[in-house]
Amino acid sequence: MSILISNQQNPTWWQNAVGYQIYPKSFFDSNHDGIGDIQGIISKMPYIKSLGVNFVWLSPFFASPNIDNGYDVSDYQAIDPQYGTLDDIFEMIDQFHQNNIRVVFDLVINHTSDQHHWFKEAKKSVDNPYHDFYIWRKPVNGSVPNNWVSLFGGSAWEYNPATKDYYYHLFAKQQPDLNWENPKVHQAVAKIIDWWAERGVDGFRLDAISHLKKNQRFKDSPTRKMR
Repeated sequence: MSILISNQQNPTWWQNAVGYQIYPKSFFDSNHDGIGDIQGIISKMPYIKSLGVNFVWLSPFFASPNIDNGYDVSDYQAIDPQYGTLDDIFEMIDQFHQNNIRVVFDLVINHTSDQHHWFKEAKKSVDNPYHDFYIWRKPVNGSVPNNWVSLFGGSAWEYNPATKDYYYHLFAKQQPDLNWENPKVHQAVAKIIDWWAERGVDGFRLDAISHLKKNQRFKDSPTRKMR
C-alpha cells in the first residue's frame, strides 16, 4: 500500500496503525435504496470504534460514471450522489475524529474519467492548455502508436478525431492516463490533496501508483512466438 500523509506533524503514524477498509457501496445502506452510503457509515460509528482501529480507509466515492467501480473519477471535489453529499462526507470525517479514528481516502491519480473536465478540454484541440495533462501520440502507419495493451484487454490507445491523435489508457478507454511528465499535473493534483487535507483528511492511499511513470520511448513491447 502507498500512503500519502497530510499531517506532517506526525507523518509516520500509519506505520504502526491498524486500519479498516470501507467499501461505501456495500457497507451499510441507510436509506434502503439498495446502495451503501455515507450516512450508513456514520450510523455504524459505534461498531467501527469497537473494533479498536486507528484509521479507516475509504474506497472511492468521488463523482464518477462508474465504468470501473468509482476508479474513474470525474470530479475529485464532488461526491457520487448515490452515496450522499459533501456535507455528509464532512460530517463523517468529524465523527471519526471525535472517536480518535483517522481518515484515509483512496486517491486515483494514474488516470481520470474521460468525463473529467480536464479530459473534456484536452480532447478539443492540441493547443488546449489541458491537452498535455494526458498522454498523446500521433498515428504510426495509420494505426496505433505501438503495441501496448490495456489491462482490460485490447489496445491501450484510443483515437481522438478532433486532434487526430491517440490517447493512452492502461485501464478502460474511459480512463485516460494522466501525463506525470507534465509539472502542471503535479500542481493540479497537489491542489486536490491540499483541498481535502484542509477539510480534515489524514492521508491518502494512492491507487495504481506504480503505473505513473511511463517509458517515454514508447517502443513496442517485446513479443514471443507461440510454440
